[in-house]
Amino acid sequence: MSVLSCHPYGLIVIAILTLSSVHIKSEIWSNEVSDIQYGNLNSNITLLCGGTRRGSSVEWRLNGSALGPGRVALSPDGSLTLVHTSSNMEGNYTCYDRKGVLLHTVILRLGHVPGRLIVKCTMANHHSVRCSWRPLVNTHLPTKYTASYRDQMNKVETCHQEPSKPNECTILDPTTWHHSHTINITEINPLGVETTLFLVKFHELLKPDPPEDVKIKAVEGEPTRLRISWRYPSTWPQSRAFPLSFQLRYRPMGSSIWSEVKTNNTTLMIMDALAGHLHTVQLQAADDLSFGQWSDWTPELLAMPWTVPVKEEVNPTGIEDLYDLQTEQSYTESPGAVPSEYRNLGVLISLGLFAGLILAMLVTLIILLWLRQKRRDMGTKQELASMMTMKSMQL
Repeated sequence: MSVLSCHPYGLIVIAILTLSSVHIKSEIWSNEVSDIQYGNLNSNITLLCGGTRRGSSVEWRLNGSALGPGRVALSPDGSLTLVHTSSNMEGNYTCYDRKGVLLHTVILRLGHVPGRLIVKCTMANHHSVRCSWRPLVNTHLPTKYTASYRDQMNKVETCHQEPSKPNECTILDPTTWHHSHTINITEINPLGVETTLFLVKFHELLKPDPPEDVKIKAVEGEPTRLRISWRYPSTWPQSRAFPLSFQLRYRPMGSSIWSEVKTNNTTLMIMDALAGHLHTVQLQAADDLSFGQWSDWTPELLAMPWTVPVKEEVNPTGIEDLYDLQTEQSYTESPGAVPSEYRNLGVLISLGLFAGLILAMLVTLIILLWLRQKRRDMGTKQELASMMTMKSMQL
């Protein structure tokens, strides 16, 4: 688990950086325009008019326009003081003598000193750790970052940064056998320096990416089986030195109960699928030695086991072909969507059930009518026998 923390070592680093901040700033921003001046928002800032004499009258302009009354004060030496600065006071300041001759130009940029950073680190395999960050304070000023880390032996290493990704760094081949490491991200701008320390435990941080290229196939002649295959995530080493465990879960569409199976292989056969029903399938992965966390689940995949082939008339001559909806068919990712073939099959099954119900009702009706008629015939025979008996007695 990662926590934000300051350690004695980090405090020493902060002190060193703070004492040398003037040197860092002059070195980093030396390629800027020489008459640029940075200042804190909501503070008082004094701009000097170079080339003027004390007591000489000067005029200041902002972006070519004369300064209006407000939060400004002009000193006898020609310097201009801006009181409680705001962002609309940024711009190009120029000062002129009484003859209108330009004496000096100052480009004023206003902002804030750096603040704390929100740092997040991810570890998709044993060989690299990726850290990214974002500032809590928008300084409105050009900013640079330096990144490093140290292990429990206080050995300091550089966290590799790409110029195109200034808010990210990568630790290559970290010493995972050490329990904890301290990530040091330092933000530098023309007004100051701020260091954020972030404590991580690599053996807890490890979280593989989900399995890739998941495929599901029905098994011909087996209405309760599904064959699933997948690949290791591309970000995980493909060697046997770092095996992964996998967990598969599945359920029939409409059910809230998952069945789960664990395996170290990249293929699996579901043996107890519900015949004639679509199933939802997902996979996740974890380090086989139980370091770190399980990956996120793969997106939901839909698949139906093999069903009895359905005959379908394909031309007016009565020639019929068999076509199998499921045999060796791969299912692709389609969350919530039911393929049209399954809808057609459902309609056919519904019609068949309806026809069977009608036929059963007709058979039942015929049997009832036959039984009723049989009882009538037997009654007639008994009545005739009785009449004959009575007649013989009379004689």
